[in-house]
Amino acid sequence: MTLPPPSDGIAWMGGDYLPLADAKIGVTDWGLVRSDATYDVVSVWDGAFFRLEDHLTRFEASMAKLRLSVPQSRDEMREILTECVRRSGLRRSYVAMVCLRGVPTRASRMPGACANYFVAYARPWVWVFPEAVVERGAHLVVPQSVRIPPESVDPRVKNYHWGDMTYGLFEAEDAGADSALLADADGFVCEGPGFNVFAIKDGVAVTPNRGALEGITRQTAIGVCRDLGMTVEIRPISVDEFKEADEAFATTTGGGIMPIRRLDDRVFSNDAPGPKTMEIARTYWAWHDRPEFRLEVPYGD
Repeated sequence: MTLPPPSDGIAWMGGDYLPLADAKIGVTDWGLVRSDATYDVVSVWDGAFFRLEDHLTRFEASMAKLRLSVPQSRDEMREILTECVRRSGLRRSYVAMVCLRGVPTRASRMPGACANYFVAYARPWVWVFPEAVVERGAHLVVPQSVRIPPESVDPRVKNYHWGDMTYGLFEAEDAGADSALLADADGFVCEGPGFNVFAIKDGVAVTPNRGALEGITRQTAIGVCRDLGMTVEIRPISVDEFKEADEAFATTTGGGIMPIRRLDDRVFSNDAPGPKTMEIARTYWAWHDRPEFRLEVPYGD
C-alpha cells in the first residue's frame, strides 16, 4: 500500500477521520467556554511513538481527576492515535488526545449533565522552542505573573488554564527573551509554558516538586540523569537557588532536553549549553531507540 505524501494533519472526531483543518468543536462546548477539558501529547519520532503507554496512563489519570470519561477503551484510543499518524504519513509528529466536557444534555449548569467526548489528532512536529534556540540555549525570564496555585488548578493534570502562562509569555516577549519560567507567590520555581525545568549544581540535578506538571519528558530526564550516575533531587527550589546553578535545562515532549543559557540577567555555562546538559540530551535521544519505549507506526509503505 502506498500512502499519499505527509499531510498537514489528520484528526478523529465522532468516529470519523478527517483533515485536521476540518475538525471543529461547537461554540457552546464547555471545553471552549470554560476550558473544561484535559489532554495529553505524545511524540512520534522517526516513525515511532515514544512512551505512548505513559502518556495514555497520564491521560486516563487526568480524566479521572476531572471526573471526565469517554466510551473509548485504552486499546481503542491507542488504535485511533496510531491510525491518525498512519493516515497522515508523518514520520515526526505531535499527536494529541483530548477529552472535552461537551455540552449539557439537559437544562442544567452542572458538569455532570454534559456529554464528554474524545478527540485525537496528529500534526507535523511542533518545537516548543525553535531549533535555533535549542542549539544556542534559551533565554528565559521570571515574569511578575505567578503560577496559578495548585489548590485552585492541579498542575499535575494537563489543562488549558493558561492565563498565567500567557501573561508570562507577553512579559518574556517584551523583554526580548525566548520564554518565561513562572514561580509561585512564595518565590519557588514552578514551570514554563509547556515545559519543566532542571538546575544542575555540582553534578546534582534538581527539578521542582510543586506547581508543575509531572512531565513524561521530565520523567525520562530523571531516568537519564540517574543512568549517567547523577544524583537527582525532586524538591522545592527557589528562584535565587536556581540562578546559582552551573547549568540549567528545560524538558518537553516538543523538544526533548532544551538548554537554558540565561535566566533574567543570570548567565549559565558561559552563555551556552552546558556539557552535562548536552550529555543528557544525547542520551535522551538515544533512548528513543529503546524497544520498551518505542511503538512503530504501521504506515504500510
